[in-house]
Amino acid sequence: MTGSRLLGNKRSIIILSALLATGFYSFALGAGTGDSAAGETGILEILLELVVILLAAKLGGDLFERLGLPPVLGELVLGIVIGNLRLVGVPVFDSFARSITLEILAELGVIILLFQVGLESTVAEMRKVGATAFLVALFGVIAPFFLGWGVSIWFLPEESEYVHAFIGATLCATSVGITARVLKDLNKTSTREAQIILGAAVIDDIMGLIILSVVTGIIAAAAHATGGGISLLGVGWIISKSVIFIGAALIVGIFVLPHYFRFALRLRGTGVFLSFCLLVCFGLAYISGKIGLAPIVGAFAAGLILDKVQYQDLKEREGHDIEELIAPIAVFLVPIFFVRMGTLVDLTTFGKVEILGFAAVLTFAAIIGKQACSLAVFDRTTNRLAIGLGMIPRGEVGLIFAGIGASLMLDGHPVVSPETYSAVIIMVIVTTLVTPPLLKWSLQRGERRLKRTGQRNAKSSA
Repeated sequence: MTGSRLLGNKRSIIILSALLATGFYSFALGAGTGDSAAGETGILEILLELVVILLAAKLGGDLFERLGLPPVLGELVLGIVIGNLRLVGVPVFDSFARSITLEILAELGVIILLFQVGLESTVAEMRKVGATAFLVALFGVIAPFFLGWGVSIWFLPEESEYVHAFIGATLCATSVGITARVLKDLNKTSTREAQIILGAAVIDDIMGLIILSVVTGIIAAAAHATGGGISLLGVGWIISKSVIFIGAALIVGIFVLPHYFRFALRLRGTGVFLSFCLLVCFGLAYISGKIGLAPIVGAFAAGLILDKVQYQDLKEREGHDIEELIAPIAVFLVPIFFVRMGTLVDLTTFGKVEILGFAAVLTFAAIIGKQACSLAVFDRTTNRLAIGLGMIPRGEVGLIFAGIGASLMLDGHPVVSPETYSAVIIMVIVTTLVTPPLLKWSLQRGERRLKRTGQRNAKSSA
């Protein structure tokens, strides 16, 4: 079994090497011909970028899947390799990180990803999880936020409070997909701990996105303010906009979308269902961006407010659920985002001791901060340690936050500098890698403890 795995991994490396050689040849050939039309050259470069990125994503995902690790990390790592080939004298793909086309496709990918995340949860499900999950999510947002802020102040004292707030925001949200997979593999999805973790993670995402919107809005307002700052009234208005937007989206879902899909049902032709769902996604993402919030907040809200009851007739007519229809689009666009995030990592920053120290302490804060979640569980029969560990992974959510920070400008430079970006990437990778074994250990430990307790009770009653 191990031999076949290694053979498969070796084959993947050979294919990737051949791909990189082909890319080098294509770029060199393109640079050497001057009689091609500019438009033709542009489209050929874009096509080659897509070939390289999609194949790298699939190879990286396959390699990490074989190793029992999240495929998203494989996509990120292969992106890091592509973006840093210049360090070994092969500057073939340096243009990928600067490609406007890839940037736009990556942004569309993350919008589709957040739309999918929203589709996986509903308002009704959030009501079911109850006060415990809400408190777990609340504790799991507040503690990491202020710990991240403190770590940023410690390591980046020359930066403004806006940068410190954004670093804190990157530690807030939890990647529910990684924890959900571990729970599913262990057949623990029906346990109380799993229900609390998954329910809290959904609420955690909403809180994290609201914090992201507030922080990015404050930074954007500060960047345009003549005095270089923003008033408390301005901060209050940004917070109000976030809450009003989420509330308005929920109202639209209840009162408008049923009529919206009834109108869609009257239309003939193929793809009506998918098109009208994407209209909701892109429309709310556009509105969210226009009012100064992150577009991904609108995309998430769009998925959250779509309910099967609203489009049941349209679904039955077309024979597919929205999750099935959106999946092929996500397969194309989402890996572009993760690979591109990897290309933005500068490996030379890893040679700086202070950056590695920052990454280590930031990772420690990210892990410890989520252990505050266990303080919100008052039932002693519940495995509180498992809940805290299950909330650790940042995964794709942390990457999204880091990517937004790298694109935000304040005082002429990115809010998240290349060095800070590398530290955040290390934090995302480590928190994603440590969660599966730690969660598995804590759940098995909890089972053994319950078994011993039951045996002692049986002996005492006898």
